[in-house]
Amino acid sequence: MSNDKKDTKPFKEFKFKFNFYWIYGILFALIIGYQFFSNADLNTDKLSDNEFKTILKDDDIKKIIIVNDDFAQIIIKEDALTKEKHKAKTNSPFFNKSNPLYIFDFGDLQNFENELKTAKTEYSLDFDRDNAKQTNIWDGIFMWLPFIFIIAIWIFIMRRMSGAGGGGGPGGQIFNIGKSKAKLFDQDQKVQTSFKDVAGLEGAKEEVQEIVDFLKNPDKYTKLGGKIPKGALLVGPPGTGKTLLAKAVAGEAKVPFFSLSGSDFVEMFVGVGASRVRDLFKQAAQKSPSIIFIDEIDAIGRARGRSNITGGNDERENTLNQLLTEMDGFGTDTNVIVLAATNRADVLDKALMRAGRFDRQIYVDLPDMNERREIFEVHIKPLKLDKSVDIDFLAKQTPGFSGADIANVCNESALVAARKGNKSVTHQDFLDAVDRIVGGLEKKNKIITKKEKETIAYHEAGHATVSWMLEHAAPLVKVTIVPRGQSLGAAWYLPEERMIVRTEQMLDEMCATMGGRAAEKIIFDKISTGALSDLEKVTKQARAMVAVYGLSDKLGNVTYYDSSGQSDYSFSKPYSEETAQLIDEEISTIIEAQYTRAQDILRKHKTELTELAELLLEKEVIFSDDLERIFGKRPFKKEPLASPKAAAMETPAEEKKQDTTEENPLKDLNNDGEISTEFA
Repeated sequence: MSNDKKDTKPFKEFKFKFNFYWIYGILFALIIGYQFFSNADLNTDKLSDNEFKTILKDDDIKKIIIVNDDFAQIIIKEDALTKEKHKAKTNSPFFNKSNPLYIFDFGDLQNFENELKTAKTEYSLDFDRDNAKQTNIWDGIFMWLPFIFIIAIWIFIMRRMSGAGGGGGPGGQIFNIGKSKAKLFDQDQKVQTSFKDVAGLEGAKEEVQEIVDFLKNPDKYTKLGGKIPKGALLVGPPGTGKTLLAKAVAGEAKVPFFSLSGSDFVEMFVGVGASRVRDLFKQAAQKSPSIIFIDEIDAIGRARGRSNITGGNDERENTLNQLLTEMDGFGTDTNVIVLAATNRADVLDKALMRAGRFDRQIYVDLPDMNERREIFEVHIKPLKLDKSVDIDFLAKQTPGFSGADIANVCNESALVAARKGNKSVTHQDFLDAVDRIVGGLEKKNKIITKKEKETIAYHEAGHATVSWMLEHAAPLVKVTIVPRGQSLGAAWYLPEERMIVRTEQMLDEMCATMGGRAAEKIIFDKISTGALSDLEKVTKQARAMVAVYGLSDKLGNVTYYDSSGQSDYSFSKPYSEETAQLIDEEISTIIEAQYTRAQDILRKHKTELTELAELLLEKEVIFSDDLERIFGKRPFKKEPLASPKAAAMETPAEEKKQDTTEENPLKDLNNDGEISTEFA
C-alpha cells in the first residue's frame, strides 16, 4: 500500500500575530547594537614597539589619540591604507577609516610624549595628537542596565494592573484591558461534552435541546412567524449541573460558543466592565449564529438600587446597564443566544429577567431517586466495582444529594477502598464514603468520660425510640455514639421525598427531634447542651409553620414570607409588635407540646429505651434490626428502607444537609432538611 494518506493531512496555516512587546525588544537590540558597533575597539590590533616605530617613520599616521593616559589609538592616513601591511585591516566588516586601526601600549606617558616630539622633528612628520577618556563596550552595556531594569519593572506592573493573561491581542495588556475575556470554542477548539454525558435533568435538557435546534434549523421556526429566543437562564442549587448543561450545549450546537464568568467583567478601572460587554457581543455578532454563556451572572446582574451606599455611579450597575442594552436594545437584531447560570435568581435585576432578554428560566433542581441512579451510573464508569455494589440501594440512601455530591461519593469510595487495600470498590466502601462526607471522619480516640458517653447513648436512644413510635417520622436506619466530625453521636434516617408536607408530618418530625432531650430529662432528670442542633431545627420548623405556611390557628391563614427577597434589605418587620409576640408564643407552644409528647412516649417505653441505650453503649453502632428486636415491628404499614443485612454491615441512610434559600422555604421541611439528629 502507498503512504498517500499521510500526505493528505491538512497543513495548519501559520497565523502571524503582532505583539506590542516586540517594540521593546527592537529598541533594546538597537541600543545594544549601537553600543557594540560604535565601539572603536572592534577593529583594532595591538602594535609592538618595533611595529609602531616602523609606521611612525613611514609617516602613515594621521592622528594619535592618547586614551585615559594608558594607551594610544592610531588613525592611519587614507593614502597609506592602500599599503599591503594595512590592506588586511580594511577588509574587515567593522572597518571605518575615521576609526583607529591600531592601539599601542606605550608604558610611561612622559617618555612616550618625548619620543613623539623627537620623531616628529627628526622625520618631519605631520600627525596630530589628542587626549581622550573612553569606556569599553561592557562598561557601556552596564551603564544601560538601570534603565533596562526600570523599564522591566514598569512592564511587569502594567501587566499586573491590566490582569495579565486576559484578552491578548494588539497593543498588549494595558491597551487591551477593555477587551472581552470570553473563551471561544469553535471548529478549531471543540467541546467533547454532549447531552449523553448529562445524567438526569430531563426537563432541563429538553429545554436547551430546543435552543440547539433553533440554531441548527432556524427556518423551521421562523417560517411560521416565530422568533428565536434571546436567552435562557439556568437556575438551581449548587452542584446540580448547570455549567455541565451549558458544556453539553456547546458540544451539541456546533456553533461558536463564548464562555466566561460574571466576575470577568469586573475590573479596577472605571468603564472596563461595560467595554468588555460591548466587545463580547461584537465578537459574538461577527460569528453569528453563536452562543454566549455567562456563569454566575449574579456577579454583575444584581438588582440595581438595593445598596444605597454605592450610589448611582456604581461600576457594576454600569456593566449591567450595558448588558441589558446588548441583550435587547435599540439595534439588537443579531442571531446570538445568551445562556446564563446562577443559584441566586432572587437577587437578579427584574429588567434582566423579563421576556425579551431571558425568555426562558430553566430550573435545574436536585435529582430524584431515578435521576440519582443515572448519575451514579455515569460516575462509577471509571471505577473498578465489586459485584456487591447495588446502585438502586445507593440511590435510595442519598436523598438530597446533588450531582456534584454523588460524584464526590464515587470518588471518595475509591479512596476508601484504596486505603483499605481492596482490589475493587465494594458496596461497603460506598456506604463508608457517604458517612465520611455527611458526618465527617470518625474520631474513635476522642476522650469522652463514662458519664458523658452514657448521656449521649440515652440521647440517641431517645431519638430512635420516639421516631420508631411515630407514624410520620422518618424511618431510622442507624444510630451511633461514635464521635464523627463535630458531633458526638448521630441517628441516620431515610426521609420520604415529599412534594408537600402536612401538619401532622411536621409535628411528628419535631417530636422525634425533641426525643433526645426528653430522654435526658426522664432518665437523669437533667438536661445538657447536647441538644443544640435539635433545638435549632425544631425552632426553624415551628417558625416556618407559624410565619410562613399559615398552619397556626391563632394567626390564621396568613404568611409573612416574601418571595421577592426585598425583606432582606428592609430594617422593618412586615408585622406589628403584638403579632411578633404572638408568633413567639405560638412557636414556644408548638415546641413545648412536642417536647411533652416525646416525654410521654418515652415514659411509656422506658424499659425498651433503657435496653436500647445499654445495647448502644455495648456496640456503639446499632441498626434498624436491633430496634425491631427490642420494640417489635413498627405499628404502621411503612417499613424502614434498610438492607436485610443491616446487622452485618453499616447501612447509613442519610439525607444531605443543603443550604436552604428563601426561594423555596418548603425545602427546610421536606427532603432537603437535616439528615440526622446530632448530639453536639
